Amino acid sequence: MDVLRSYEMPLESEPHERTFMQWPVSLEVYDRASLAAVQASIADIANSIAQHEPVVMLAGGRHVDAARKQLSGEVEVWDIPTDDLWCRDSGPTFVRNGEGELAIAHIRFNGWGNKQPHREDALIAPRLAERLGVPLLDTGLVGEQGGVEHDGAGTLMAHSSCWANPNRNRLSEGEIGTRLLDALGGTKMIWAPGIKGKDITDYHIDALARFVGPGKVLIQLGDEIDPDDPWSVSGHETLRILEQATAADGRKLEIVRLPDPVDIRSRRDDFVASYVNYYVCNGAVIAAQFGDEAADAHARELLQSLYPGRVVEMLDIDPIGESGGGIHCATQQQPVAKPAA
Repeated sequence: MDVLRSYEMPLESEPHERTFMQWPVSLEVYDRASLAAVQASIADIANSIAQHEPVVMLAGGRHVDAARKQLSGEVEVWDIPTDDLWCRDSGPTFVRNGEGELAIAHIRFNGWGNKQPHREDALIAPRLAERLGVPLLDTGLVGEQGGVEHDGAGTLMAHSSCWANPNRNRLSEGEIGTRLLDALGGTKMIWAPGIKGKDITDYHIDALARFVGPGKVLIQLGDEIDPDDPWSVSGHETLRILEQATAADGRKLEIVRLPDPVDIRSRRDDFVASYVNYYVCNGAVIAAQFGDEAADAHARELLQSLYPGRVVEMLDIDPIGESGGGIHCATQQQPVAKPAA
C-alpha cells in the first residue's frame, strides 16, 4: 500500500491519452436482439468520443471483425477478450504519481458480487497493464470504479451498499474507505448508505451524483421524496449527507441539482434514465438523452454551464439504459502520463 499511496486518480475532466471501451459479446447475459442493440449503442458512443480523442475498443479474437464493421476508422480495436460492455467497472483504474507516471490501481472485478459471468472481464485490467507496460497495484479491494467518485483534490464519495457488502468485501466500511483513499489518492471519504440488492450494482454512486470539480457535486434528484420509491428515499438520504459534508479542504460541498426526466421513450421499469452518467473527454461531454424534450434541453444547458468550452453531445443509448447503465458506465479514461503544464 505504501507504493499505492504515491499515486492519485486525476479528475475525469483532465486531459486524456485515450478512452477504453469494451465490445459486449455474452449470450449468457443478452439474447441476440438485445446484444445487437447494445453493440450498436456502444459503437455510437465510441464513434462520438473518437471525434474528440483516441478510442480503443477491446474485443477478442473472432469478435474483432464484427466490432470493426460498426466502428469508425478513428476507433482502434485491440484484441483483448471481453464479456460485457461495462468498462468503467471491469476496466483499469488509472492513477498517476508526482513524476507523471501511470499505474493501474487494481480493484478486482467479480461481476458485481458474482451476479453475472465475468471470466474475461475480470482479466481486462491485468491484461491492459501488461500491454501498456504499467504497474498493476493491488488495492486489496473487490468492486467497481463506477461505485466511487473522486474530485481530483482528495475527496471521495460512495454508497456503502456496493462496497461494504459480503458479495464483494468482508471488511468494515472504515477499512474499505481507507483502502479506497489509498487507491485513488484521497484524504476524505464521504459514505452514504445506498441500497443493496435492488439492481445489479447495489447502487453505484455515478448514476446519482458526480464530482464536477474539487468539492463540487452534480446530483440528479426530484424535489420531493417518494416514500414508495426506494431510489427516491435513498437518493434524498445521500443528498442530506452531502449537504452536511465537507470536502478534503474543510469547505462545505457545492451541490448542483438536476431533475429527472419524466416523459421518456423507454417503458422499462428498471430503465436507467441518468443524465449524470455522462462522460467527460477531451473537448466534449458525452451524455444521454431520453426523449423528454424539456428535460433533455435543461440537462444539456446545465452540463454546458458546468463544462464551459466543451461541446455537449447527447445520444440516444436506450438499449444501454435498459441494460442497467449509461455512458459513464461504458467508458474508462486513460489520463495523460504527464500532467498538463
